[in-house]
Amino acid sequence: MRTAVVLFTRDLRVHDNPALASACANAEQVAPLFVLDPRLQTLSPNRARFLHQSLADLRETLRAKGGDLIVRTGDPVVEAIKLAREVGAEGIALAADVSAYARRREQRLEQECEQHRISLRLFPGTTVLPPGGVQPGGGGGHYKVFSPYYRAWESAKWRDEVATPRTITLPPDVTVGDLPEAPAGDSPAAALGGETEGRRRLETWLQHVGPYDDLHNDMPADGTSRLSPYLRFGCVSPLTVANLARAVDGPGPAAFVRQLGWRDFYYQVTASFPAISTQAYRKSGDGEWRNDDDALKHWQEGTTGVPVVDAGMRQLRAEGWMHNRARLITASFLTKHLGLDWREGVQWFFRFLLDGDVPNNSGNWQWVAGTGNDTKPYRRFNPIRQAERFDPDGVYVRRYVPELKAVEGKAVHQPWRLPEAVRSGLGYPGPLESHRDEAVWLRP
Repeated sequence: MRTAVVLFTRDLRVHDNPALASACANAEQVAPLFVLDPRLQTLSPNRARFLHQSLADLRETLRAKGGDLIVRTGDPVVEAIKLAREVGAEGIALAADVSAYARRREQRLEQECEQHRISLRLFPGTTVLPPGGVQPGGGGGHYKVFSPYYRAWESAKWRDEVATPRTITLPPDVTVGDLPEAPAGDSPAAALGGETEGRRRLETWLQHVGPYDDLHNDMPADGTSRLSPYLRFGCVSPLTVANLARAVDGPGPAAFVRQLGWRDFYYQVTASFPAISTQAYRKSGDGEWRNDDDALKHWQEGTTGVPVVDAGMRQLRAEGWMHNRARLITASFLTKHLGLDWREGVQWFFRFLLDGDVPNNSGNWQWVAGTGNDTKPYRRFNPIRQAERFDPDGVYVRRYVPELKAVEGKAVHQPWRLPEAVRSGLGYPGPLESHRDEAVWLRP
């Protein structure tokens, strides 16, 4: 093959990128392309900023190898075909994905490629194991419960990592286009995007993964990898992350790899149930949700009066990220305590989360709400007990709720129990009423 187009989507890296590696190995000239779809740019200012930073980093890396990143704006299918015809490409390479948007893009691209006699190849790379790589006994379908999926996933043969191309040769006279300046974003303390930063964080994380099994639920310790945004945009390869963690002995690395298994689990669920963001996976769990705009607003703004909930929601807005234990607590509070629709939570998290993607954001929300893959759909997370267990000294709460910095010890988790003279000086609200009483916060 003389010329190939590589359409980047959520694989913004050169290391272990099967689509890019195959194109470079089989074509004399390669046109790396990213298309800025205006329909997606406004969904999350935080992710738009992270994306632009990642694209700028990818462009520099490709240039160092003799290539460049071709940037277009518009419909990805239209622009990919247009570029392929412009440079005389015989093939287009693309990383396979599972969301409804991605599947429609693949189907449309396949139709257009067939019409224009251009070959289209889909490659793995967004997960450790491709969706459908393991299936339940009896044939077909997908795993609906994590534990049997993980056993099959862990023992399956993973693909080999592919080598990073040494050089990339662009088609002659192609216009690469300008990359717009990164938008401001909503969260001032959001992480920097890009493969360079992702690889740096991965290298640092592997030096601290040892105690992960003990620390990943410890909210003040912040003992998690924070690699999720880089996995979401493909700035790091999930397979590389899993292989490197597997190479480290101990329960900590094993527990971390298990989290990558959870990520793949929701990708194979979404591949079979692409409406996961809007429709209940388990219909019987989708009860009658209350309409309470005031309660929803207080939850969104982190002013519910329940400190651990407010801390999590404020971390989300400040950083575009939230500790996983806080995600469980805040999601359970919205759905199981306030009785509000899980879809409201999905959309609010999507607005701010750098790592917000369809399979994991929506899958985890449904798990907590009791409409998804949880084998105990009626479980609820008591925010006070969770806070006392995973933030026993209130360090996490005080970090994000400055009104409570002067409250000592465990009292920070239930400030409404403080004397009135103390409470009135905090400037912190009491718990939301919303026709609920204090027993709600204490119920197991």
